Amino acid sequence: MINHVMVGSNDIERSKRFYDAVLGTLGAGAALRHVTDSGHVRLFYRHDGGSFCVSQPIDDEPATPANGGTIAFRCASPETVLAFHDTAVAEGGRSIEDPPGIRDNGLVGPVYLAYVRDPDGNKLCAVHRMVRP
Repeated sequence: MINHVMVGSNDIERSKRFYDAVLGTLGAGAALRHVTDSGHVRLFYRHDGGSFCVSQPIDDEPATPANGGTIAFRCASPETVLAFHDTAVAEGGRSIEDPPGIRDNGLVGPVYLAYVRDPDGNKLCAVHRMVRP
């Protein structure tokens, strides 16, 4: 359903360092850098058929995170969730909500997940769907 997701950044080089490391835990390579005709820099991370993008705001206003918005990244295992979380924190993000672990809201079955905010405040989730025993 979703082709790509783009977030804004107030410091594109900081975001590049953060996302190169964090998305590297999922197997994504380094960002493809694109400079728009207006001179704004965008970073494109491509992996497993999808794209995650980071951009300097084209309207030159400050980048702000979506209130109530979360971007979730599918992980192959609980260990990958932990690597994503720990790398995010080591690269200037911060852990939020409950510590990484199993949740089961009764809708989709148990998931192993972790929530972090990137250096610009965007809320990210690393999630692994578990098989019911």
